[in-house]
Amino acid sequence: MQGSRFAFGPFVLDPGAGTLLRNDVPVAVGYRGLSLLAALVGRPGDILGKAELMDAAWPGTAVEEGNLTVQIAQLRKLLGPVADGGEWISTVPRVGYRFAGAVEQLADAKRKPLPLPDKPSIAVLPFVNFSNDPEQDSFADGLTEDLITDLSRISDLFVIARNSAFAYKGKAMDVREIAGDLGVRYLLEGSARRAAGRVRINAQLVDAVSGDHLWAERFDRGLEDIFAVQDEVTAKIVEALLGRLRASPPRNRPKNLEAYDLCVRARKLIDDSPQMAQEAHLMLTRAVSLDPEYAEPYRWLAMNHWMGQVHWGGPTEAARSVALELARKAVAIDPNDAGCRWILAYLLAYERSFTEADAEFAKAIELDPNEADTWAALSDIAVLAGRVEEGLEHISKAFRLNPFPASWYHMTLGQAQYAARDYDAAVETLLRDETYRTSSRRFLAASLAQLGRLDEAHAEAELFLVGNPHFTTSHWVTMEPFRDAATLEHFVDGFRKAGLPE
Repeated sequence: MQGSRFAFGPFVLDPGAGTLLRNDVPVAVGYRGLSLLAALVGRPGDILGKAELMDAAWPGTAVEEGNLTVQIAQLRKLLGPVADGGEWISTVPRVGYRFAGAVEQLADAKRKPLPLPDKPSIAVLPFVNFSNDPEQDSFADGLTEDLITDLSRISDLFVIARNSAFAYKGKAMDVREIAGDLGVRYLLEGSARRAAGRVRINAQLVDAVSGDHLWAERFDRGLEDIFAVQDEVTAKIVEALLGRLRASPPRNRPKNLEAYDLCVRARKLIDDSPQMAQEAHLMLTRAVSLDPEYAEPYRWLAMNHWMGQVHWGGPTEAARSVALELARKAVAIDPNDAGCRWILAYLLAYERSFTEADAEFAKAIELDPNEADTWAALSDIAVLAGRVEEGLEHISKAFRLNPFPASWYHMTLGQAQYAARDYDAAVETLLRDETYRTSSRRFLAASLAQLGRLDEAHAEAELFLVGNPHFTTSHWVTMEPFRDAATLEHFVDGFRKAGLPE
């Protein structure tokens, strides 16, 4: 999880983190520009052809050569002249460009090891698909995700979230390095093979500090017993780590394995793009028809409807009403599922049913204190209620449980930092590649504006409006669940200074 950094003049470029620093101060540079700069700086002195550069900045996309010319011009303006008056990027007529400056490759930026929690800590690594059918990947992924969910419901354990565990899928790494990255002591790893109505699972629990194998077992069962096997694996791990068994409330399990597979596949597509969201919708609708008493598809359908109206301009009132109805249905089917609870809580907050939302958040945390998404969502709601320090604590907890999270965690952190008036920190967070190209740009523009960096703020606001042409501050205010007038006015002030439409 580490990457090379490059130093040239007063700049340090970290392509992995998606940041460019000038004298240790973050520089606002777009994703395309950053990709081009990384390609050029990575091979200083070499001539890079136009086709190669366009592929670096627009992978798999056919674009006009003029787009490359514009991006290079913007980079030159951003970097300014070299100390001797020359240019960092030189043009090779009719061929391409080369980076003309001296570049020093810095040592890998090593992540500071995370301290171990004060309770047994574990990450479930993605189970390897040992069947000959790549289509069975979703089955192995679903098994991994279910084991993470089962273990995270044990309050005496600290369990790393799915997103961070899956950052290691397909990577051959030493268990000690993975455990150090995630800040855990124990790792569960294994493999799965599904064929001819049977499933074979190998699992082993490793102490990454000592290297010892605490437990290992092989299961060879009929496919209909897959969820019983998951329960057995969870029980064995809890017994090994805590020395005792502790029963959690029963989970709502699917009766139809096709519905289960559809949910595993669909939840990877949500919050990707309108096209992927539509594909997820079809999968989840099919899952409901196959297994109408399975809570999982209702939960993700609710989120899919809500994401559509928030991010992609779907029919606001209709989508919100349907989303809330689906979330309530999910909780009614499985009241012991923390994921269903926090999604309902989040939607209730956006409907300004704050008392009910607060109660649902509290119940979600009671059921599963390791559910990182709950803490991240709660951070958003707390910040807009004016409880900024509380919001910062919640998002910090979410990042500890999920060190390599989805992009919306970074947006939530940046929003909280802006609300705390820590604008430099907000800019650093929101320039990260994980979130930079998303709707979080509005908070980046506001943060830059509050720092007096108005040219950069206006540029980011314009880029945000390219992807969100119908955005207005007044409409955004009506959509967000503010409970504190001062916090609301602070955001409006930043948007106004950045030049976002009223």
